[in-house]
Amino acid sequence: MTHTLPISDELIHEQNAKNSDAVLEDYEALGRKLKRGQIDIDEITRKVADFTVAIPSWGAGRGGTRFAKFPIPGEPTNIHEKLEDCAVINQLCQATPRVSPHFPWDKVDDYDALREEAAAYGLGFDAVNSNTFQNQPGQAHSYETGSLSSTDAATRAQAVAHNIECIEIGRKLGSTDLTVWVGDGTNFPGQQDLARSFDRYLESAAEIYAALPDDWRMLLEHKMFEPAFYSSVISDWGSSILAAQTLGDKCHCLVDLGHHAPNVNIEQIVARLHRFGKLGGFHFNDSKYGDDDLDSGSIDPHQLFLVFNELVEAELNPRDGFSPAYMIDQSHNVTDPIESMMSSADAILTAYTKALLVDREALLAAQESNDAMLAFQALRAAYKTDVSPILGKVRQQKGGAIDMISAYRVSKFREHKSRDRRVLGMSAGIV
Repeated sequence: MTHTLPISDELIHEQNAKNSDAVLEDYEALGRKLKRGQIDIDEITRKVADFTVAIPSWGAGRGGTRFAKFPIPGEPTNIHEKLEDCAVINQLCQATPRVSPHFPWDKVDDYDALREEAAAYGLGFDAVNSNTFQNQPGQAHSYETGSLSSTDAATRAQAVAHNIECIEIGRKLGSTDLTVWVGDGTNFPGQQDLARSFDRYLESAAEIYAALPDDWRMLLEHKMFEPAFYSSVISDWGSSILAAQTLGDKCHCLVDLGHHAPNVNIEQIVARLHRFGKLGGFHFNDSKYGDDDLDSGSIDPHQLFLVFNELVEAELNPRDGFSPAYMIDQSHNVTDPIESMMSSADAILTAYTKALLVDREALLAAQESNDAMLAFQALRAAYKTDVSPILGKVRQQKGGAIDMISAYRVSKFREHKSRDRRVLGMSAGIV
């Protein structure tokens, strides 16, 4: 199967021609600055060129609040159209070559053909995601009061079977990770026995874990609240790591940037999970109050940098099996999802690049001598560095667009798709 990539190479080349001289000039200037600190800009550039992050299939469409969803013209209506939009993102930013599918939303009859279709766009598949937080048409048992932790044995068995089905689909798509997030919990004190609900979750999760192929991982995602506002079964990294340690070596914890109480030290959580070999992956977004779906780096880019400082430390000091699954996980309520995910990919790579610039020797020396100010300045010096010339050069070298959003808008991709795709109706709620 062969697909023509959505954006023409000629258009990208024409747009890059407007910016390439400035990028080269800025890159050379930054190279001279970094050299004074004994940093080889070309080595940093090679590492940045190798860094990739997955994008979610569901992120290609408009999201929504709990109250309403407002579709946009040309929005994708199925997995095939989602793949086309994901191909646009990767073609322009050259950092998102994998798509994370969600089932049953992305179900098809022929998964071998879907894998070939993605490959024709230059895409592969990342972690597969199960959905036991919504009832689906024809479903025998409701998840209204829980799924993997439900008090009803038949409901638990249904949720387990769905996750095992996701594993089988993932094998056909070439995935090696299963992400499990459940909305299980309570909204009233006394609604459920908090200890027994966790036990039921562990028993159900153990059945899923037993079905994992030898080379697969099970990634547990925690969330502080929503839809369960009094208690969530897997509410924090403590519950997550306890479950992962109970289930076994192939089970790891997945950290979502937005699934925490305000002011929680997320970078410390990263360090703790890595220390015990349980840091399995990261979902990138941003948060203001308690939300979890804002664009990556849009509210607190400094926190994103501090998280990547710990991730780079983990790369330099890996534990057995350290191979984190990185993915953007956002809901785009007021923007074009393609633009938001390109912007987020840029923010993520910016934070990673800055973290690579940290003088690790100076930082360690300051930490060992308890010099708080010099330790802070070691981080601040890297954070203040404008690394956009490195990112622009990487995108250009790999065939992407220096100015992604400008090239995308010039292409009029969304306008063209609005004439080709089925119009989505108004919707109440997130999906």
